Amino acid sequence: MAGTLTFLGGTGTVTGSRFLLRHGDGRYLVDCGLYQGERQWRRRNWEPFVPPAETIDHVVLTHAHLDHSGYLPALVRQGFSGPISCSAGTAALAEIVLRDSAHLQEEDAQAAREQGWSRHDPPLPLYDAADAERAIALFRPHPYGERGALGADVGFTLSRAGHILGSSSILLDVGDSRLLFSGDLGRPTHPVLLPRDDPPAATTVVVESTYGDRTHSAPRGERHEVLADAVRRTLQRGGSVVVPAFAIDRTELVLHELARLMRVGAIPAVPVYVDSPMALASLAAYRRPDLRPELRPDVGDDFFDLPGVQAARSVEESMRLNQPRHPCIIVSASGMATGGRVVHHLRYLLPDRRNTVVLTGYQAVGTRGRALQDGARQLKMHGRYVPVRAEVVMDEEFSVHADAGELVTWLQRLPSAPETVYVVHGEPEASRGLARRVQAETGWCVVVPEVGEKVRIG
Repeated sequence: MAGTLTFLGGTGTVTGSRFLLRHGDGRYLVDCGLYQGERQWRRRNWEPFVPPAETIDHVVLTHAHLDHSGYLPALVRQGFSGPISCSAGTAALAEIVLRDSAHLQEEDAQAAREQGWSRHDPPLPLYDAADAERAIALFRPHPYGERGALGADVGFTLSRAGHILGSSSILLDVGDSRLLFSGDLGRPTHPVLLPRDDPPAATTVVVESTYGDRTHSAPRGERHEVLADAVRRTLQRGGSVVVPAFAIDRTELVLHELARLMRVGAIPAVPVYVDSPMALASLAAYRRPDLRPELRPDVGDDFFDLPGVQAARSVEESMRLNQPRHPCIIVSASGMATGGRVVHHLRYLLPDRRNTVVLTGYQAVGTRGRALQDGARQLKMHGRYVPVRAEVVMDEEFSVHADAGELVTWLQRLPSAPETVYVVHGEPEASRGLARRVQAETGWCVVVPEVGEKVRIG
């Protein structure tokens, strides 16, 4: 019996990944992410889920990032009550992500009520802490490489994707067909995690395209020289460095690299503050003994040695960093400056020419990070515009997304040619660029689907 696949999200944009499989009477969702970035996409978070949430039988997650897991509490709020299968690492990190997201949703709604900058009266959160806890209670950790059941005649197998801790590619056995979702694929050179697995054979492949139209530049000179140069320049002029970093994986890599640069004398030993409760919690997850097998064998038990690192746990400690008493490095979420404590730091530190903002990864269209990357001279935060006088640099070496060549290499390692490859989770040009390249190099049938498009499989 043939099934159908509907592209509910992660299509036409790099966020909001949601893919619906229907087979027989079953309805199964692969990923359940929040839309981020431009308003046209963020508005979709507020639309009722279609089909009705209570009709979804099972959700499978590729990984814990907000654009792949962050809609789960909203789905639960609308009536979903089935299991959520994922790797143990994803379950550990997604708990942190969902709790933090619910807190920010509630915090932003309260701030909008108090300061009157929302168009809604009253402004309400998309979901709250109770919804997040109900979603977390549905997690069902599943090991890599073992087949699990989603429903009648539908099974799933997770394989390592090498993007963040717990990240997975998902193979669905649907009757006589095999449907493979790449999830976000990591680079073979991830400094902390084991590299991704080769893909299994599949008749249909859904592949991400975050960096589908570009190639990561090879480092010039020493590793992360862009970061080291920025830190040295900033400290010489008496300023501080702000690093907007995703709390999951990116903070770990930034600390890992800062420790190395200090150890070899490439940058001075200065105070480093980690100002993100979610990042501090995720650091603990990366250190869990039961998740240690996901790390490279050459990585020590404590994968960064940074004696001067300090945790800003309370709101008061965070607020003091808005006006540092001495030059320092502040690592704070979120990585695209869409929310969280880093927005407050940017508000206070961007107007000062002595300071520097170091962007450490992909910046989606419509985010504050992308505006800074594109040279914005003012930035809107909490209802007011702030001048951008601080230096802004981009260190692309931190990216843990496979680039176009690495995505093609992963596809070419399929044991046999698939019937169709669907290119998703990218800005339009990135998706189209990857589709053209895969088609040219393999001769396969490659499609960039539309949002809401439904296709038959099997």
